[in-house]
Amino acid sequence: MVTVLALMALMMPLFSGAVDIRQLRQLAARHNVTCVLVFGDSSVDPGNNNRLPTTMKGNFPPYGKDFFDRHPTGRFSNGRLATDFIAEALGYTKIIPAFLDPNLKPADLLHGQVLPVSRQIEYLKHYKLHLSRLVGGKKAQNIVKNAIFVLSMGTNDFLQNYFLEPTRPKQFTVEQYQNFLASRMFQDIKEMNRLGATRVVVVGVPPLGCMPLVKTLAGQNTCVESYNQASCDDLFVYSAGLVETSKGCCGSGTIEYGDTCKGLTTCADPSKYAFWDAVHPTEKMYRILAGEAIESLSETLID
Repeated sequence: MVTVLALMALMMPLFSGAVDIRQLRQLAARHNVTCVLVFGDSSVDPGNNNRLPTTMKGNFPPYGKDFFDRHPTGRFSNGRLATDFIAEALGYTKIIPAFLDPNLKPADLLHGQVLPVSRQIEYLKHYKLHLSRLVGGKKAQNIVKNAIFVLSMGTNDFLQNYFLEPTRPKQFTVEQYQNFLASRMFQDIKEMNRLGATRVVVVGVPPLGCMPLVKTLAGQNTCVESYNQASCDDLFVYSAGLVETSKGCCGSGTIEYGDTCKGLTTCADPSKYAFWDAVHPTEKMYRILAGEAIESLSETLID
């Protein structure tokens, strides 16, 4: 049996009550949570794309500007991602390494990994194989069984394969494409369960109409309401106290992301911005999202 907890990223205001990290770690220990395994797109990628044949990369400045050593890692943000903060809160590691990192240490397999979503089932099998060689088959099976699987779905699918693909909107409405992605994700979860996963967190598609890139493509300065259930601009201000929610920190903040953000100047204070580029959140926003996820994990998934 698999326990699935769905989180809609960027859609809910931050809970007023702060999570007691010490109690969270006690809960994790009591329920034998072993590590955090993350599958997903660029919103959770710590650098797998550095090793994949894709033009979608973030291993150059200004990405990583506020990371520990100010060095770009492949994370599409100025610093850490939500999944890094989740792993730290659970007491494992301050940063989750990329599974495809050639400098990956054997001990890193015990703390958690981020595996590319495009071949997630195949990489999960590889992960289990490497883990079995390290600690033995029985212990590896227990680690996977008690791990928290975080699946971030849909953001790149919509941007690359729907909004930026001229023929796709003619084939599917937004709702139909969402249902298609959800169906595909459900099949992946069933296969992960067959491979040993029992605790799965699904981070759903954020309100795409509030992304700076989508607003630019639609020729609007405000959220594209036809893609959203609520206005993200008001929601960001309410939940996070962020000053700039309409554009990103990199370049003009309206259309640049990935390679088009390379070498551009950035805003003076990213902590006031919701987005680092025209698609991806800042470290500040990721920290807020992590707080939301940690609260839900402590209340729903673990306890």
